[in-house]
Amino acid sequence: MASSSSSSSSFTLPSLFTIAVLILTISTAAESLNSPFHPRDLLPLLPREVSWPILNSLNGAADLLPTFIGTASPGNDDVKWKGACFYENTAYLEFHNKSGTQFGGGTLHIKADKAHSWTCMDLYVFATPYRVTWTWYFISRAHTVEFPEWDGLAEYEYVKNKGVSIFLMHAGMLGTLQALWDVFPLFTNTGWGESSNLAFLEKHMGAEFEARPEPWVTNVTTDQIQSGDLLAISKIRGRWGGFETLEKWVSGAYAGHSAVCLRDSEGKLWVGESGNENEKGEDVIAILPWEEWWEFEQTKDDSNPQIALLPLHPDVRAKFNVTAAWEYARSMEGKPYGYHNLIFSWIDTVSENYPPPLDSHLVASFMTVWSKMQPDYAANMWNEALNKRLGTEGLDLSDVLVEVEKRGSSFDKLLAIPEQDDWIYSDGKSTSCIAFILEMYKEGGLFGSLADSVQVTEFTIKDAYMLNFFETNSSRLPKWCNDNDNVKLPYCQILGKYRMQLPGYNTMEPYTHMNEQCPSLPPKYNRPDNC
Repeated sequence: MASSSSSSSSFTLPSLFTIAVLILTISTAAESLNSPFHPRDLLPLLPREVSWPILNSLNGAADLLPTFIGTASPGNDDVKWKGACFYENTAYLEFHNKSGTQFGGGTLHIKADKAHSWTCMDLYVFATPYRVTWTWYFISRAHTVEFPEWDGLAEYEYVKNKGVSIFLMHAGMLGTLQALWDVFPLFTNTGWGESSNLAFLEKHMGAEFEARPEPWVTNVTTDQIQSGDLLAISKIRGRWGGFETLEKWVSGAYAGHSAVCLRDSEGKLWVGESGNENEKGEDVIAILPWEEWWEFEQTKDDSNPQIALLPLHPDVRAKFNVTAAWEYARSMEGKPYGYHNLIFSWIDTVSENYPPPLDSHLVASFMTVWSKMQPDYAANMWNEALNKRLGTEGLDLSDVLVEVEKRGSSFDKLLAIPEQDDWIYSDGKSTSCIAFILEMYKEGGLFGSLADSVQVTEFTIKDAYMLNFFETNSSRLPKWCNDNDNVKLPYCQILGKYRMQLPGYNTMEPYTHMNEQCPSLPPKYNRPDNC
């Protein structure tokens, strides 16, 4: 097989390496030249063993996100920028009434010039709160984007005052396709998907994945598991694996899901979990017998979960009102997972929670797209929460954006308004997996006199495992804790091939308005004191 494979191509390993070095060298030099072609544009024409390693080094999944350039509005100066292909670009917006309608339409004029090669192209996305469109430019000349008719008075007034937002796919056509190729496997339930998730987290977060010695499942005896002990879970393949990877990237958390242990009055052990899939395929809050939950995670959870048990400190456990915790858990059982406030626990600031090139403009455009494609989904994910922040009811996304401008504020400031634990949504209180647990801790007295001044719906999973609520004395951990591992973690990993990291674990004292104004920029995710 090796001989037939090598004979199918005239390239040897030394020559492939030489070509790769040549391309990268010429590519760097070509940045300052208006050459007839750019070496990167020719990569797809080369053998896969040459092109793909280079493409992977130049582009990644984050390149799928467009970069906000600016807004073009009538009467204002031209927008100017440097593109991925064309280095000199300008845009301005002209209103007209070619349609003969009440509010008319407009033309976005774009001039693209000074291409770095004859073979490159620029991809653009254009958005208002009411529409999103896209196009690409291959030729250096004046281009136009037509908006035949504004969507009523609201869009007309918005565009007149704020303009049309312009986004550049900064990786270009080739880089964007490569980014799509990088994103797709994150959500596949395959070995390829798993390795892609690990590679993404290593590249963008600096995470490390050290293999644990087998067996990768602990023979847990439950007698030392108590009420309030936290289960930190990291899923690394399939639908939830891909979603958690992106969640970890933007928040800095090294776990993407969580559950909590509870013992009833008869001593039986249960697991409370927000985000458990019921028979109808809905993600709800459930309270399950430990045996049922643990059996599922070992044998049926195809996301390949890595799970760690974080026991409460004895002093903290002594304060935990288990009766109050059970009352809260039972009051929430069967209610939907907290999609309403999912993204708002991550966004605390105007600009310092968005990994580049992500920003609030892009978030608004993404919401606009989804609001058009899946209006019910959009209402569940953000419309109600945005209305809560405005003190309004029933506004859809476009109305929210217009209302924000009327008040002299901005969408980025609206997103950063802290979630309130007592907000009631159309389907009741909304709690994500970790908010459900921390609400239980709150009801159980673990936040003490700070309970009224801490909004746990603002906490990410990272914020939760950083709380100094957990065991500090390794000699008090269960006897089976890390039994087969030569590296003794300060918590008990009970499932998973890779050793779980929880940076900052058990280090932070609760304080007033905790986690309401914290930045979270990768790869270091530095946070100031008392943010």
